[in-house]
Amino acid sequence: MRRFKRTLAAVALTTTVVTGTAGWATAHQQTAVTGPPAGTAAWRADHSLHRVLPDPATATPAEVARFFAALPEDARQRLTERHPLVVGNLDGVPPALRYAANRRALAAERTAQLARAADASLPSYEREQARDLAGRYGELLAPGRQILAFDPRGRGQLAEVYGDLAAARRTAVVVPGSDIDLSSFDRAHDPYGTPAGMAKSLRAEMRRQDPRTPVAVVAWAGYTTPVGIGLDAATGRLAKAGAPRLERFLAGLAASGAAAPAVFCHSYGSVVCGLAAHDLPARDLVVLGSPGVHADSAAELETRARVWAVRRNDADWIGNVPNVELFGLGHGADPTSASFGARPVASDGAHGHTGYFAPGTASLRNFARIALGAYAGVR
Repeated sequence: MRRFKRTLAAVALTTTVVTGTAGWATAHQQTAVTGPPAGTAAWRADHSLHRVLPDPATATPAEVARFFAALPEDARQRLTERHPLVVGNLDGVPPALRYAANRRALAAERTAQLARAADASLPSYEREQARDLAGRYGELLAPGRQILAFDPRGRGQLAEVYGDLAAARRTAVVVPGSDIDLSSFDRAHDPYGTPAGMAKSLRAEMRRQDPRTPVAVVAWAGYTTPVGIGLDAATGRLAKAGAPRLERFLAGLAASGAAAPAVFCHSYGSVVCGLAAHDLPARDLVVLGSPGVHADSAAELETRARVWAVRRNDADWIGNVPNVELFGLGHGADPTSASFGARPVASDGAHGHTGYFAPGTASLRNFARIALGAYAGVR
């Protein structure tokens, strides 16, 4: 009875918070980007190779990988040149080919935005937006960047690899939470709250702990995230749209020969991971700053991966979010509770909601040990 009363109180609190900001939340409600990559219609209509190309909407990553493995190099290059947005976002395509395709797609988008910025017939605010986008695309085209996915639709989605994915014996994937998109993927302020900052920090710590093992970390912002705190953040709607995208992305890594990763799921990203857990080809699943994963226990996730939950620090505001799931609101039980059954991870030294990947923290040291498979050293 006491548990029921606590649940009702938590639901009342959640409802009050959400309805109290309903106008603001509605203004920021996001339309999820789903389905196959942009350019799929032209891809399907392309018979230049005198064979049917794998349908991005129905072909599995394993089928895509087999198709590209059977192609001669000149045919691969021809498809990359003709359909960069498809090749760059088609899970199962070899990573090196996706990097090349996304460089081509980014360059094309940059050229288009520069043309818009110079178009005097457009309003000044549109020209300014175009200049900003062109500059952003230019940053992503910097030498050495390995863009594994680039989708300009909506607020923009991105995935970037740090390290040599083909040679890596240990890999990790970072799944971020709210307010992450093309513009904030690697923002300078609050770097450890961005997927790029998390991934780079994790890889550096992995190399520090084990310099002889080749490692790679992928920052994946491949789903439409909530903006701010509102209905999108309080419900699983965007997570349900993002979960199949994460499943397919990891299946693509596996099909291309990458080592099974440890997946680090931050904040709302843990909701995505929880909904995808059953089908994720992952070695470890680590949730941090989590509002819940739409499951009452680690066993309920029905995953073969080891499930870890990071102890919240006192300054992490996510601890004030009620752990309920009722009437479509909330994300369920607290993954850090003993009853949930996840393996606990210490986070001494971390501060706030985005401080878990900061250098010198116990959480970052533990993340590296998990990603390296050095489980005995995890506190």
